[in-house]
Amino acid sequence: MIITEHDIYLFKQGRHFRLYEKLGSHVVKNGGVKGTFFAVWAPNAQYVSVIGDFNNWKNNTHPLSPRLDSSGIWEGFIPEALPGQKYKYFIRSKNNYQVNKGDPLAYLWEIPPDTASIIWDLDNEWHDQQWMQKRKEKNNINGPISIYELHLGSWRRDPQNPSRFLSYRELAHILPEYIKDMGFTHVEFLPLVEHPFYGSWGYQGVGFFAPTSRYGTPQDLMYLIDVLHQHDIGVIMDWVPSHFPSDEHGLAYFDGTHLYEHMDPRKGYHPDWNSYIFNYSRYEVVSFLVSSALFWLDKFHVDGLRVDAVASMLYLDYSRKNGEWVPNKYGGNENLEAIDFLKLLNTQIYQNFPDVHTFAEESTSWPLVSRPTYIGGLGFGFKWNMGWMNDTLDYFQKDPIHRKYHQDQLTFSIWYAFSENFVLPLSHDEVVYGKGSLLNKMPGDRWQQFANLRLLFGYMFAHPGKKLLFMSSEFGQIKEWDHEQSLDWHLLDCPDHQNLKRWVRDLNHFYRSNPALFTLDFEPDGFSWIDCHDTENSVLSFLRWEKDRTPMAIVCNFTPLPRYNYTIGLPRAGLWYEVLNSDSHVYGGSNLGNFAPIQTKESSCHNLPYSAQLTLPPLSIIFLSPQS
Repeated sequence: MIITEHDIYLFKQGRHFRLYEKLGSHVVKNGGVKGTFFAVWAPNAQYVSVIGDFNNWKNNTHPLSPRLDSSGIWEGFIPEALPGQKYKYFIRSKNNYQVNKGDPLAYLWEIPPDTASIIWDLDNEWHDQQWMQKRKEKNNINGPISIYELHLGSWRRDPQNPSRFLSYRELAHILPEYIKDMGFTHVEFLPLVEHPFYGSWGYQGVGFFAPTSRYGTPQDLMYLIDVLHQHDIGVIMDWVPSHFPSDEHGLAYFDGTHLYEHMDPRKGYHPDWNSYIFNYSRYEVVSFLVSSALFWLDKFHVDGLRVDAVASMLYLDYSRKNGEWVPNKYGGNENLEAIDFLKLLNTQIYQNFPDVHTFAEESTSWPLVSRPTYIGGLGFGFKWNMGWMNDTLDYFQKDPIHRKYHQDQLTFSIWYAFSENFVLPLSHDEVVYGKGSLLNKMPGDRWQQFANLRLLFGYMFAHPGKKLLFMSSEFGQIKEWDHEQSLDWHLLDCPDHQNLKRWVRDLNHFYRSNPALFTLDFEPDGFSWIDCHDTENSVLSFLRWEKDRTPMAIVCNFTPLPRYNYTIGLPRAGLWYEVLNSDSHVYGGSNLGNFAPIQTKESSCHNLPYSAQLTLPPLSIIFLSPQS
């Protein structure tokens, strides 16, 4: 393992994006002797040694040597250090601070609460070549994208021992089949990097180059991803470059200085999460973070990264009061270094992996999040539509008798729907910490709650934007998500929950087979209102369009009252057919609908040349297609 002068130059310029090939621990042969080459960045250290299983954890046996190029990197070869052995770096800083640190670029760590790094290699035989060759098509921004978000440790657990996690390999035998049957195109894992506190769900990571060992080895995760790909399912992983925890064995105060984080707590400490904020103005930190992102795409064949908490990165005053933040050089609240980092991150990802995508969880009105950097954008492929989520859930939680006064909460989203490449998220954040499950957010008796939830999901799939649904919502879990327990799969013994699951499955397959619902998601030509003004009846009707101008009509009744002989305008004459109805008896509905072909009339309505009379079931969404 040779670190060249060019490596050092790129590292110090913030332009080395394959640090995982140079720093960390790498099993090599040196003069025919097998051992491990170690390299760690610790510029303020006075002394660094490797301690581990191979030297009885003595800090004076295997010192590393500082490079003579002012890079701050310490390196050395240890013949006794072999794969599977645990290790840490003993660091004594120039200010006499002493600490044992895990390896920031380790490929594997001990199972928490143990904290040592483990020597490991990433050799693996992949069998997903077919997927990788057609990934560009499967990730097409104009194609159907329906994401199933899940937390691996609580999706399912061992039914004989509910406290035991299923391993990556055990999950590989059940998860892909489930996702494929349900019709989702992608799965999104909550962060899988190694994290000390299980209750952080992976959002407080210390191992930015290591999958958590709670579920197995790196190769075990590769196997799971491989099998998902073989089932034609894309894999998105949550990735968190915004903050990291203060655990002593991690990145914080790494070499006796604030190396990865800002020294000034007004810039380097996050009050919401009790964690440290990366110093994006330090070039070596930029190299570290971009390398981490590319690592998952390169070594684990991940198909997309969802970047967490982007808003907290963009604003210096995020969640801070006056006097608790430092303005930028122009006096503003924009974090200029974080903006530059995000642009560089996205540029490098799309240059190196043009068939993957990045997703921004960005909750403000920051412009051009999912627009190219060359026109001033941040360069993400997609942005989560948090405004749609908040307005829609707030509307659905209202008693239907009051909904007529709040219809603008549903119609407002169309005003900005095409300003970004939006994903519509009903994510884990909506079903934790006392927020209740989606089912229990719905008003009314139990029948109405299920009908409302079917309507919510149908409305999401009909609305412009890609789709994301958190695990357990597809079958209507009653209690909110608890990361310490498996989902309540026993609920599927109840017809109501089984019917809801069938609705979500059919919605997914219907969505994927009807281009009007996805090909023009991000263009105004893909959507037009039929009528958005019928507040008295709490009814919305609109059209989705294919590129060839074939329409699909969607009508939503947001009240429990059926509407008979309800007139809407239509753009084409002839027969129309009800092709999907959330009130069908197979989904637990009352089975009202339009079972016979619908004949249009030669009378205009809603500024459209033709009209038709419909039956609108209670708390329902219906989809209508013209005769081809």
